Parts: sequence; structure tokens; C-alpha cells
Amino acid sequence: MRMIRLRRRHGGWALIGALALAWLLSLQAVGARAEEPVGTLGALGSDTLAGLMLRWGEQLSDRHPGIRLQLQVSGSASAPPALTAGTTRLGPMSRPMTEAERGAFVARRGYPPLAVEVARDALAVVVHRHHPLEALTLAQVDAIFSRTRRCGAEAAITRWEQLGLEAPVGRIALHGRNLASGSYGLFRQRALCVGEYRPRLNEHPGSAAVVAAVTESREAIGYAGLNHLTPGVKPLALVDEQGRRQLPEVAPVRRGDYPLARSLYLYLNLPPGETLPGPERAFLDLVLSAQGQATVAELGFVALSEEMIADQRRRLGLGAMAP
Repeated sequence: MRMIRLRRRHGGWALIGALALAWLLSLQAVGARAEEPVGTLGALGSDTLAGLMLRWGEQLSDRHPGIRLQLQVSGSASAPPALTAGTTRLGPMSRPMTEAERGAFVARRGYPPLAVEVARDALAVVVHRHHPLEALTLAQVDAIFSRTRRCGAEAAITRWEQLGLEAPVGRIALHGRNLASGSYGLFRQRALCVGEYRPRLNEHPGSAAVVAAVTESREAIGYAGLNHLTPGVKPLALVDEQGRRQLPEVAPVRRGDYPLARSLYLYLNLPPGETLPGPERAFLDLVLSAQGQATVAELGFVALSEEMIADQRRRLGLGAMAP
């Protein structure tokens, strides 16, 4: 009888131990769920980055079902005032903030916005796929697109014959982006030497519209981001002061040798000394991962170098890059 009672007692302790273990495991599961980032990430800004942001948003939801990205595409110029006012959490931009935009943020918040480089891109000067032109100097680009010619051209170029072409002939039709676009500002700065566009420039709300317009006309020329190029257009090589031709290809864009190469950014409102909130941290961890950068290349942009990724992850406190 004594042995039977002992066995029951041991069985009771075993049952209590099993229940306690199950309780502890359930608490750990609840804790893990509590640590899972949740929330809605609002993003407002660049048209150029729209496709990337949407794809990253899908991948983020796969990793973290509790996070949802809401994207509004209004052009890079819309991001700084929205971040300053606190009406968005992420500001995708295809150019750096201007001093005025940065100053307005600092005046309101008391600290600068956080800039994170997420990809490399370039503006390509494009003509119709059957156009005979192969290259232009930057001074010629300026003479075609601007009325100020601050890059050094002696005369305006308004007709194709002025470039020594037998065909096409006639007036050059100009296509570009509108004022809200970061591409508009970058092209003005780099290709027009901060000059002024010609009034007859056809302004479009997106690069896809520019490419479509040039595809339909052999008399047209325009500029667009790399990820919007199609077989219907031909990107021109740009000739630097040493006479070297640079095409908007991966290696020269990543090195910065191509004259119209640029960085693409995400701007955030993060006070100094504070850590990234859960949703922002999860999003940037994805963007600066092997998967996120593979998406950059897949969508026609240029992925960051491993050194750049590692540097930014250290700066953001994200740790080593995950696959």
C-alpha cells in the first residue's frame, strides 16, 4: 500500500510539473506575440519609389502579418512637409531634402530628419528606339532642355539638324517630369547646372508617361528613371569633360561615375537617442536585407553595396544583415 501511495504522489507531481511547463510555454508564446511588431506604416512621397515600396510592403506583411503599409504617391516634394507635420511616418524621396525642407523640419521638431539610403538609381536621357543619336555631352543636354545654358553651350539646340543628323529633322519635342518630382529637381541641378527649363517642356506626373511619349515619336527626347525604361526607348550615353562615354548601367551608377546617378532615400522622424519603433525597424530590416536588395535589382534599380548596407545597419542599430 505504501508503494501505491508513493506512485500516486509521484504521478501527481508529474501532472503538476506538466501543467506548470505548459503554463510557462503559453506565457512565452504570449510574450513572443506581444513583441511581434504591429501597426500601420503610412508612407507619402516619391513616384519613383512607388513600385519598390509596394513590393517591400508585401514582403513585410509576409514576415510580420500585423504590419500594414499604406502608400500615397504625390512626388518627393510632398514627403518633407508631411514628415514635418507628422501626417506620415515614412517619406520616400528620389533626392536629398533641400536645405529649406530640412530647416523647416528642424524648426518644427528641434532635430534633423533621419535619412536612410535604400537604393541607387539614375536618370537616363532617352530617345526613340530607332533614333540614330547615340550620345550627348552634358552641355548639349543643357542646350536642348534649358533656356539658360549654364553648362557652357554657346547656342540653344532646338532642332535635330543642329546635332548633325540627317534624320529626324525638325523641332525637338521635350518631355520630362513635373515640379513635384525629385527627378525634375535632380535633372535641373545636374543636367541644367541649376538653370531653367524651356517653357515648352512637356511635364508628366510619372516617368512611365515620359517613356510612353518618347516611344511614340522619333522627334522626342526625355529623361526618366532606370526602372521605367522599356524596349521602346534608347538611353543615350553621356560624354564627360574627358570625352568618356558613360551609359546608365549598374557599375557606373553604383560607383557614381554616371553623371545623373542618384541615391534613393527613406526619411523618418526619429528623435536623437531613441530607437526605431517596431514597425519602422521591421521595415528597414527588410529593406536593408538580402531579400530587400534583391527586390531593388529585380525592379530595375541598382542595389546598394554590402559595405553600404552594413554601415547603415550599424547606424540604425539593426545588427548584421539577415538573408
